[in-house]
Amino acid sequence: MSLLEVNHVKKVYKTRMGGDEVTALKDVHFTVEKGEFVAIMGESGSGKTTLLNILAGLDSPTNGRVLIDGKDYTTLKDNDKAMFRRENLGFIFQDFNLLDNFSLEDNIKLPLVLGGENHAKMNDRVIPIAKTLGIDSILKKYPYEVSGGQKQRTAVARAIITRPHILLADEPTGALDSKSSTNLLKLLRKINKEGQTILMVTHSNVAASYADRVMFIRDGKVFNQIYRGDISREEMLDKICDSVSVLMRGDDESEQ
Repeated sequence: MSLLEVNHVKKVYKTRMGGDEVTALKDVHFTVEKGEFVAIMGESGSGKTTLLNILAGLDSPTNGRVLIDGKDYTTLKDNDKAMFRRENLGFIFQDFNLLDNFSLEDNIKLPLVLGGENHAKMNDRVIPIAKTLGIDSILKKYPYEVSGGQKQRTAVARAIITRPHILLADEPTGALDSKSSTNLLKLLRKINKEGQTILMVTHSNVAASYADRVMFIRDGKVFNQIYRGDISREEMLDKICDSVSVLMRGDDESEQ
């Protein structure tokens, strides 16, 4: 059984007046195995953000199912869904989503606090992760006192502190400079090699080249997939660039 199963998901939005309908996802179907690192790419309006929101349990599909470890959480009530999300998913956002009035340490601990974790055991979880991410010396600082890269590393620590089944990353390098982006991507790759399953939405060909598999979403469907296999990251990047070129040519042809 796959860790994540997305079974023929469709999402239709109705306008506020209920007259018109917009189909964001038409028929999305794929699986993710434990330990995979999957990047999701697509132009604005392709449906990838809608898909991410459904995977995160922040939205529900119109049709279809999403299962983690065989459990369909799209049908859960809001309170149960929030608990399931907290216990099974970790999140990294483009704008970090850190609380400025909390220290970095307290930001990292927040999911444990919300989950009712024993306070005495929290440091046992925080310190090893902070050392791995290279932020153990700045845990007492506040978000406004550190760099963007350090904020994002804190966000990663917060996301993996609960040992989630799946780590969802939404444009994680979008607010970072090139050096910080590279450091973060290498870090995500390292975490993945240690067993963490990752799904990352990105516009960046370079970011996607760190993944094991790249899925391209177009017009609400999975348009193409690339598997890394044994090739180098540079070769993977070339394959991604070629696929993006095909995708762009398809858009140009449809406008003629």
